[in-house]
Amino acid sequence: MATALCNNTSTTWLTECSRDHEHVKFSVYKYVYLLVFPVAFLFNAVVLVVFYLQSRHRSSNFSVVVMNLALSDCSFSLTLPLRLTYYFRGAVWSFPDWLCRVCQYFFYVNLYTSILFLTLLTVLRWLAVAKPHYHRSQATPTRTLLVCLGIWLFVGGSSAPFLYSGVTIRENLPRCFEPSCMSSVRRVLILNYMGTTVGFLLPFFIIIICYCSIIRRLMDLSGLRRTPNICQRNRRHSVHMITIVTATFLVCFLPYHVIRAVHLHATYNQWNCGVRVWLQLTVVVTLCLAASNSIVNPLLYYYSTRMFRNNVMFARFSILSSRRLAMRSRKTDTEEVHQPPL
Repeated sequence: MATALCNNTSTTWLTECSRDHEHVKFSVYKYVYLLVFPVAFLFNAVVLVVFYLQSRHRSSNFSVVVMNLALSDCSFSLTLPLRLTYYFRGAVWSFPDWLCRVCQYFFYVNLYTSILFLTLLTVLRWLAVAKPHYHRSQATPTRTLLVCLGIWLFVGGSSAPFLYSGVTIRENLPRCFEPSCMSSVRRVLILNYMGTTVGFLLPFFIIIICYCSIIRRLMDLSGLRRTPNICQRNRRHSVHMITIVTATFLVCFLPYHVIRAVHLHATYNQWNCGVRVWLQLTVVVTLCLAASNSIVNPLLYYYSTRMFRNNVMFARFSILSSRRLAMRSRKTDTEEVHQPPL
């Protein structure tokens, strides 16, 4: 197992404030991940299955982005059992070093692909409401898929530095998810600036602009006396999208980025120990909120469009129909076998 070793002074400086409160951090992570893992995996797996079964709707813009978002959330949920094992063993990492790196890497990949996919959904909704003709002619599923692939490549490449930090030795025990040295904190601080600016502030700014335009457009349409049913449904879908995406950003993403930045500065500049402990515990809560975005996103799939609800019902009907046909086939074969010869 490859491990990162630092001098005792550096290690002591990083852990001297939080050592007495680590049991609180581990307990919070254990119980939150115990809830997030099964719900996130099950919900997002259902989303993938439902949209995959509906070949007729897989070619829509919405479905392309949703399947990528669900794939990101599902992949992240598969790393949670490793985190749970780590915290239940008292923060002792008993797996290979590369798994520690992968777990850290996938957290940030999921975090920022989720933000960018939600931003893409918002832009597509804005085009559908404000510029429907352009949306119909230019925002093709193929182009949407290429944008999604670009997001994967951009976030995956930008998050690669998190693969550099693996298992560290502290108090003669292998640890994971911890900065080992001063250089590690400095690297994470630089990555924090990049992630917050490009991965959060810029998408959030785009979303605000799109939502302002959508709301203005919906208010203009509401002034018409005779509005087609399709426009009314479009308004409802847009309102659902605005509510859920805004709530996700304000609850899951905003607190984490704000507190993470302050905590990194406190650690790097060696602020007062009491302040650092309070910030560390706050980071624990906000990180759990950020991880919970993988169970919030399926609500977006369900409430933002009637198509998804129809897909769920149709998939359930297809499965039941397949079972009935299989039972009838077996019954017919049995009757033929037992039928006496003429």
